Amino acid sequence: MLKGLYVASTGMVNEQRRVDVMTNNLANAATTGYKKEGTTAEAFHDVLALKIKDTSEPGVARRLGTMNLGVKIGENYTDFSQGPFHETENTFDMALSGSGFFAVEFTDKEGETSVKYTRDGSFTLNVKGELVNKNGDYLLDTNGNHIVLDPLQTYSIDRTGTVRQYDQNQALATVQVVDFENYDYLTKYGETYYEPVDGFEFAPANAQVYSGYLEASNVQTVSEMVSLIAYNRAYESNQKIIQAYDSTLDTAVNNVGRV
Repeated sequence: MLKGLYVASTGMVNEQRRVDVMTNNLANAATTGYKKEGTTAEAFHDVLALKIKDTSEPGVARRLGTMNLGVKIGENYTDFSQGPFHETENTFDMALSGSGFFAVEFTDKEGETSVKYTRDGSFTLNVKGELVNKNGDYLLDTNGNHIVLDPLQTYSIDRTGTVRQYDQNQALATVQVVDFENYDYLTKYGETYYEPVDGFEFAPANAQVYSGYLEASNVQTVSEMVSLIAYNRAYESNQKIIQAYDSTLDTAVNNVGRV
């Protein structure tokens, strides 16, 4: 009879996790280049079936812990689908149409530098004429160097990311745009940065650079709100199941036990 308590509790934990992810998506609905996250869940019998069919261990398959017919929390995933563009008329605001990421030089609190990848193309010139984002991290060119320009001049950036002084043909720099074979080898760093993990491979980037535009978050607020309401209802349903079991146990202990 008590099995239902554990089933309901795993459901509540799962729904709480989904709500946490969903609220983070809503909080970043206006964050440039943000990619929404989602969650997965697996029924216990599916996990058990996979374990029984697992041939990596010789002999009889090892038991899968304590029997529990509740839901198993899966993994978080990132939706890398492209977000909508909005025009800014700022030359150094750039959006990528297609798959790919900008490469930026990131410096942590300990002063160590590394390359991070982002879809947030909001850049500007600092006092030294270097292209940086709002965090002060440097946009890199195809040679892995900072892009340094004369702040007194005006510039244009074409679809290939080539930077030229306005009305001149000489290429001054080309924005580095990279892509990866498998996005499963990317982990989030902060809200809009990504860093590769061991085993990653680069792939040819087919993205075009749109100067004067920014890619907005791909979070659809109305859809997220509907899902958030559904998750809260599911949480409340599991909560009511636990309350019903609690009432039943109270009757069994305090009333039936007296007979």
